[in-house]
Amino acid sequence: MNGKQPVSLAVLAEPARAKINLSLRIFGRRADGYHSLESLVCFASTGDRVELRVGQPLGLSVNGPMAEQAGPPDDNLVLRAAGALRRRIPKLDLGHFELAKQLPVGAGLGGGSADAAAALRLLAQANRLPPDDARLYEAAREAGSDVSVCLDCATRWMSGAGHELSAPVVMPRLFAVLVSPGIPLATKDVYAALGAPSISEAPTAPSLAVPQGGKEFINFIAGLSNDLEAPAIRLAPIVKDVLAVLRDQPACMLARMSGSGSTCFGIFFTHNAAKLAARTLAVRHPAWWVRDTELGVARDA
Repeated sequence: MNGKQPVSLAVLAEPARAKINLSLRIFGRRADGYHSLESLVCFASTGDRVELRVGQPLGLSVNGPMAEQAGPPDDNLVLRAAGALRRRIPKLDLGHFELAKQLPVGAGLGGGSADAAAALRLLAQANRLPPDDARLYEAAREAGSDVSVCLDCATRWMSGAGHELSAPVVMPRLFAVLVSPGIPLATKDVYAALGAPSISEAPTAPSLAVPQGGKEFINFIAGLSNDLEAPAIRLAPIVKDVLAVLRDQPACMLARMSGSGSTCFGIFFTHNAAKLAARTLAVRHPAWWVRDTELGVARDA
């Protein structure tokens, strides 16, 4: 800490935006057991919400429509991240977290990682830590492989085990529909189904130039892929159905699975087109989780 008094506000709040893997390439299993990857990641306007009641004993309450899916609070990444930061800052002022869980769990949207990153940002505010404090990123790495990229919600290339991040990437404003069929997929099971070979070295962080125009950007993304899509479909064939339904929407420019699934996204040029597609899919498939959203959203937007 920097010696200043903690923030005196009773309650602080942060959005925990859904993480969307626009692309995901897997190179193989590293010596440390993690898989080496290359992914272009952006964030959606849809997400969870995390609050911190400053000065109360460390704890976590979970509510919202997906609270039951989130599992026991003691196992939540929010508390894991807080513990990781406290180990680096013994006199850290903590508090009680309240998580409004809106995102489905095991859906390839990085919800748990986004929640943990939001918790770290809240603790930084409460203790007047600068947002680029190295201890925040150390705690994020300890909490989970995707937490680091969720700290500032910037569009970036991630590589290695997910901790190596590029400079922020400028992407155009895009609208999307997110669809989860309600079938959770464990990341470890999808990687096992992929059967990636072992590798000795991880590739370096990508330096691909990303076009900023809307059509050019979508064409660029279309030229990439998600290597986990095929193994996810083998485990949950309904993912293929979700992709087909999205691609069947008249104004859908591109449909792909996010992360290790099972959520898929369809990209549309206009908000109205995304809203219309979302309404159509929600009526035709009432058991699915369907949301229209905006992609490339900054944390404070």
